[in-house]
Amino acid sequence: MEIADAFHFWKTDKFFDIATRSELSALDSVKDSAEIEDRFYRDLEFGTGGLRGVMGAGTNRMNKYTVGKATQGLGRYLLDTFGADECRSRGVVVGYDTRNNSKFFADVTASVLSGMGIRVCVHSSARPTPQLSFSVKYLNALAGVVITASHNPKEYNGYKVYDEYGCQLVPDKAERVIEYVNAVDDYGKIGFNGDKSLIETVDVTDEFVNAALGQSRYGDAAAKAALRVVYTPLHGTGNVPVAAVLERDGFVNTDKVAEQTVPDGSFPTVVSPNPEDRRALEMGIAQAAKTDADIVLGTDPDCDRVGIAVRTDKGNYRLMTGNQVGALLMNFILRHTDLSKYDRPAVVKTVVTSELGAEIARKNGISVFSTLTGFKFIGEKITQFEQAKQGPEKERDYDFLFGYEESYGYLAGTHARDKDAVVASVLICEMAAEAKRGGKTLVDEINEIYAEYGYYLDALDSFTLKGKDGLERIASMMRQLRSGGKPFEDIKCVIDYSVPVSAEAGFGELPASDVLKYILSDGSWIAIRPSGTEPKIKIYYSIKGKDHGAAEEKLEEIRRILKAALNLN
Repeated sequence: MEIADAFHFWKTDKFFDIATRSELSALDSVKDSAEIEDRFYRDLEFGTGGLRGVMGAGTNRMNKYTVGKATQGLGRYLLDTFGADECRSRGVVVGYDTRNNSKFFADVTASVLSGMGIRVCVHSSARPTPQLSFSVKYLNALAGVVITASHNPKEYNGYKVYDEYGCQLVPDKAERVIEYVNAVDDYGKIGFNGDKSLIETVDVTDEFVNAALGQSRYGDAAAKAALRVVYTPLHGTGNVPVAAVLERDGFVNTDKVAEQTVPDGSFPTVVSPNPEDRRALEMGIAQAAKTDADIVLGTDPDCDRVGIAVRTDKGNYRLMTGNQVGALLMNFILRHTDLSKYDRPAVVKTVVTSELGAEIARKNGISVFSTLTGFKFIGEKITQFEQAKQGPEKERDYDFLFGYEESYGYLAGTHARDKDAVVASVLICEMAAEAKRGGKTLVDEINEIYAEYGYYLDALDSFTLKGKDGLERIASMMRQLRSGGKPFEDIKCVIDYSVPVSAEAGFGELPASDVLKYILSDGSWIAIRPSGTEPKIKIYYSIKGKDHGAAEEKLEEIRRILKAALNLN
């Protein structure tokens, strides 16, 4: 439909509920043409990351009808792929976070699937995304759906689909589901009533926490008891499982930020519930300063990412980047793992993650694999490793040890196929406890790593460009970069991931992705890509230098050149 026709249809057709029609009529009454265009200029795209968008009425919004359409397509895919009997017996697990409307969208999903004859197990309460990944495998389900928009602003929600291995759909599988979703062209044929006999609630929190606890690497009870921790779930799902796993692991000196333990999708105490943003941890840091806590942990609303602030010897609190924590965890895990138990241990990271952790792994004889951005590709590698052990493809037969990405996502173990802030919180606290026992902090430990491997300065610039015009401008920037040659000097090579790029031996090629990466002669690199989940263009920097000052100077010069070239001032 044209924009005007779609708007009129949604505003007047009695199929849509009163709230939807009223919301759109209010826009009509104030003649808000720009808002109307943004809501209806396209269908909210079901892409390789599922759905994610602003909540509200319209084809380009997260609402009952767009969620219903995605679910109808998913259900048809499952029925055609696995058959009615398997769908009725194994079914789908549905989870949700604490965002506004997450429980409602989970119920919509359960109703549509059950109405198609598909069994549905719904989490009994808001729980982390990695727990959904764990649940799919634990319950032997065919698929999983989690309603979450991770760390996006409060206006957003999303819908992510997981395969039978507990891994978010990778492109080849997602493309098949997308075909089914796009084939749903009549909202009126979506069945929202459901079959209650096929819906049950499940709670595998204890089992999930125990699986995370199974990755514990450090057993000094006195050191754990001595560590003073402040934890905030930022109004999200981490409150119960993170508190439980830390207590069971012996971290008895843990305080929570009380105001932020309250589940609230409006996130009233933060500007953004993103632990990458220092402002999200301000209340935790303030509380830690009063109690002389050693470390502050903050998990995002769906508890798949964790950010930390560490008390230095000067008494202030320093935020650690995702790349720094990844390198620290890599070092810690290797120090406390008997590698003789593994035939071919492997570490997996993304192409926009610093090489520091990878260098630590390589020095210890560990194979390193790089994937496209998105933890689903790390999860896919775990599945490939495991399947190779059961078949003839011995060149893929590796033992997964650790996976991580720069955006505060980490996974040890194979209990989940997604980044897991629950298991990461355990390991972060254990390595902080060990450092404190030795008279050091994690800041001291990262400086020791720099002294051995060289200084790495990592940074991320993220520019939000909303609406139809914003998406067009982002696409134009990527075209400009591809056609304009090398934007600055000292570029050794350019990798354009929009065409298939060879992966490691035995793993074919990486799927095409809209990413450009510039490798400099000294090993520094810059990567540029549009966000797959938000209206943003992101620029990643990993700068090597003899010290912080030299790296900072080089970073600022590259930043200046790129911002000027793309008019991002």
